[in-house]
Amino acid sequence: MIDLTFALYYALLGAGVGFIAGLVGVGGGGLTVPAFTLLFTAQGIADQEVVHLALGTSMAAMIFTTFSSMRAHQRKGHINRPLAIKMVIGVTAGTLLATTIAAEVDGILLALFFSIFMLYVAFKMFQPKPVQPNANLHSTAGNIGVGGVIGTVSALVSVSGAGMIVPYLIGQNVAVKHAVGTSAAIGFPLAVTGALGYLVNGWEHTATAELTLGYIYLPAVVIFSITSYLCAPIGVACAAHLPADHLKKALGILSLLLSVKMLAHVATLSRWI
Repeated sequence: MIDLTFALYYALLGAGVGFIAGLVGVGGGGLTVPAFTLLFTAQGIADQEVVHLALGTSMAAMIFTTFSSMRAHQRKGHINRPLAIKMVIGVTAGTLLATTIAAEVDGILLALFFSIFMLYVAFKMFQPKPVQPNANLHSTAGNIGVGGVIGTVSALVSVSGAGMIVPYLIGQNVAVKHAVGTSAAIGFPLAVTGALGYLVNGWEHTATAELTLGYIYLPAVVIFSITSYLCAPIGVACAAHLPADHLKKALGILSLLLSVKMLAHVATLSRWI
């Protein structure tokens, strides 16, 4: 059984990430991966595959939040289904490819890729730039190809891909609210595929005594998902009363600090150090 102290940590992490996700409208992968890495290490779980376990667990935890978001946008009619289907084809293929690759890559390289990606995200948060509509819209093959790239990157860093999908859709002349809704519809199958990929490709590392299935730590997924789901609406309610731009910049700084901390911590466990 999981220690009650760590159960509390996962509950608090879920509450915090859920609140922030509702507050600024971004997923929590950038926060959960370094946080899970630190908690799993402190808990003594999967020392050699701790980054893989953090990525898989984070992806599995996103299933519930992305499903809830997708249903909410579907009820409002904000999903462009034809475009979502095209991109999901590419996203699914890219996600499966990425999880297969990630299973064979040393954790230190995954940590390095994650940190570089989060550095890019933080930079973008400090560089607000309106997306310009594209006069030459992509074909079906183009949308599938872009979906493949987004799925690959998202699975390697365990994010829902909204930060890449929404700007792309706006550039394809999709209205903002439909871009957000369509992104949510794409994020759910991305999370499901990513979780399955990390489960299957990490199956040999399953430890029933530690409650892990592949690269997924079940107690963290359950506890985190419950508190994240409950606290996301609180963040949404507070969003109208707080300066979103300043909050996004603060989130960028926090994500960067956590990512650097995670990289430094994992580096001490690497056989290269």
